[in-house]
Amino acid sequence: MPGASDDRQQAQQRTLELRGILRHHDQQYHSREAPEISDAAYDALFQELKQLEQRYPEFAAADSPTQTVGAAPAAAFSVARHGQRLLSLDNVFSDESLLEWWQRCQRTLGEVALAEQPLFVCEPKIDGLSIALLYKNGRLVRGATRGDGEVGEDVTPNVLTLAGLPRTLRGNPPAWLEVRGEVFLFKRDFDALNEKLAAEGKPPFANARNAAAGALRQKDANITRERSLAIYVHGLVAAVGLEPSSYSEAIEQLAALGLPIHPLATHCADLDAVKAFVARLRAQRPSLDHEIDGVVVKLNAVAQQVELGATAKAPRWAVAYKLPAEQARTKLREIIVSIGRSGVATPFAVFEPVFVGGVTLSIASLHNEFEVARKGLLLGDTVIVQRAGDVIPEVVGPVVELRDGSERPFVMPSHCPVCGTQLEQQPGEAQRRCPGSECPAQTLGRIVHFCSRGAMNVEHLGDVRPQQLFDAGLIRTAADLFHLQAEELAKLPSFKQKSISNVLGALEAARSRPLDRLLVGLGIRHVGPQAALALADAFGSLLAVAAAPMEALLAVEGLGQVIAESVHSFFRRSSSVEFVERLRAGGVRLDRVKERSEGTLSGKSFVITGSLAAMSRERAQAELEARGGKVTGSVSKSTSFLVVGSEPGTKLAKAQKLGTATLDEAGFLALLD
Repeated sequence: MPGASDDRQQAQQRTLELRGILRHHDQQYHSREAPEISDAAYDALFQELKQLEQRYPEFAAADSPTQTVGAAPAAAFSVARHGQRLLSLDNVFSDESLLEWWQRCQRTLGEVALAEQPLFVCEPKIDGLSIALLYKNGRLVRGATRGDGEVGEDVTPNVLTLAGLPRTLRGNPPAWLEVRGEVFLFKRDFDALNEKLAAEGKPPFANARNAAAGALRQKDANITRERSLAIYVHGLVAAVGLEPSSYSEAIEQLAALGLPIHPLATHCADLDAVKAFVARLRAQRPSLDHEIDGVVVKLNAVAQQVELGATAKAPRWAVAYKLPAEQARTKLREIIVSIGRSGVATPFAVFEPVFVGGVTLSIASLHNEFEVARKGLLLGDTVIVQRAGDVIPEVVGPVVELRDGSERPFVMPSHCPVCGTQLEQQPGEAQRRCPGSECPAQTLGRIVHFCSRGAMNVEHLGDVRPQQLFDAGLIRTAADLFHLQAEELAKLPSFKQKSISNVLGALEAARSRPLDRLLVGLGIRHVGPQAALALADAFGSLLAVAAAPMEALLAVEGLGQVIAESVHSFFRRSSSVEFVERLRAGGVRLDRVKERSEGTLSGKSFVITGSLAAMSRERAQAELEARGGKVTGSVSKSTSFLVVGSEPGTKLAKAQKLGTATLDEAGFLALLD
């Protein structure tokens, strides 16, 4: 019979699993502007992890998503260190949890807070991108993204394009001023942007937050300027000569300097007034000129803010009251099955178009057949649909009481709906896969992946134009892109002279992408950016990787048996050999290895295990690589150092067996210094 030790072991396993899941989604949301789950789903996972860590404090870790903020800055931008950590906010979801937050504040503040009239400031929580702004002698000198809270990305040229943000402050500005704000798109500008993209044959953005984040992180500031981004400032971090006693006084001072402050920021005398503001904003939400996902509630008195302080992740004196996702009812027409580039068969709900969360929805992923069964969906059901967090469409579930008996169950097809090959399902996997190597759906998916930002980054193609080229018979694989001619493109109705020039120019730039990006673009199963970089460093050319025997692949540091077998199998297929030859004939460089930074750690190889208190794993890797070091995923004879944090895994035992030098966190930080 299971006992306490079994429960503890299960809790520990679930804690580690949740941390991995949340770190992945943090990276997707903050660094890649490509969220895969809704805010509500993320919040549920986050709360589950938080409760587990509270119940089992021995499982707590400094780099847990409950203790960290955002994600590491991308390598494409210069880093900018924040004067004070750019924290996140804790969430509440009901009046009851709002009261619990205030009671926690009161217990810390003591009788003084109980005797005084509570005073709050409430602001709409804009669904945008956090930014830190620095003014010196009244001039804007730096704008930086959140990053991991300590170090962000320097996006100053793009910040200078923001509508309504002064480059020079009014009046008598302080010599030094650091403020925080939120960058976003007004609904009208978001709609205009998507209309422009549609007219150019490009895919529209799914939501305004993604569009704003992508625009702010453009390498070309002219693209940012075209997006018409806006900003509201919502926090004074530090200033020479400004010492407001309250938050409301601070934002009045910032407004006097010309900084844009949200017009709906409101004083609330007590908690009842806060609840009334939340209810009022919830009712106004559909008519607001920008998207929101909640209300930020702050204690107004600076003295109380200082006394309450902050956790590693969030201030104790402020909280985000998250509004429930907007929902609507509609009719589930059918469930179609889509085939991805790896052959995974994914069911999608197709329902009558319904307006919810600012857009019209008609389709949503159901992930796999087990999810359809779990939600209890029947074809013909009236279903509840939402855009949780105003991001990802999802079917919440059926309205059972409206069934009339005409509904029927969904049956997962046994064969691929595109090529007719029988679907396969591996033991332990929730998804079925199409094994057909010539399946058109997989082929098109591989082309889109090859062109994506994380792979060969072929601009001006998007998701739509590869389909047009494929349907016209101009391409059958991604390698065919490099053989396209202007006169061929001119015959297609959606390709005008400028778009032809843009596409051919983007393909010319892609011919010289580094080898690791090319390896990612090939879509070899299990080969991500880190494995691709290891292969590129080890072999130096695609032809050498393709010809490498298993022994040579297994010898590559950080690769492992599974990846080595996948790479070896991929290049033994005749279709892969033909693809590589077609790339070479199209002028694609097959041997351009990314130059590594030279520094104090050049020639040294590192592996990281466990949790570091001072920084995230991603940032630790970036710090090592910036000094010329190489970071791999597994310990081998060539590993110079194993960096050991708290809760180290099996890598420590392997390092001890091989006699590999180890560094604790203090030694690691000393090495960086």
